[in-house]
Amino acid sequence: MAFKLIHATQGKSGTTILVEGVACIIKSNDISKTGRHGHSKCRIEAVNLIDGKKKVFVIGGHDKLECPMINKRKAQVLSVSEDNANIMDLENFETIDVLISEELRGQIKEEDQVEYWDIEGTKIIKKKL
Repeated sequence: MAFKLIHATQGKSGTTILVEGVACIIKSNDISKTGRHGHSKCRIEAVNLIDGKKKVFVIGGHDKLECPMINKRKAQVLSVSEDNANIMDLENFETIDVLISEELRGQIKEEDQVEYWDIEGTKIIKKKL
């Protein structure tokens, strides 16, 4: 479920949007001028927040983009496997299994404090505190 809707021309660099149901962050938005009988077009380059893959697509300037709700929370690591970790949320003491982002794999150890993001139901560790 989207947090809010924005026009494609309002998508600036750093804005988080949903592309085919996956949360992405906009890296660039090239807006063409309107033609004599047409609408402006936006060429958007976005990077997936989960796996870092780049997506490029063209959309009409008047079309709407969905902005997802992202909750950033703090947790303590209980155990670590290859690319997953079992963590305990420091606010409600809930234990959950989450993914570890590509850039943090190998750096996370037991008893570390981390920041994890809940992106539309998908949880991933994004920062070591």
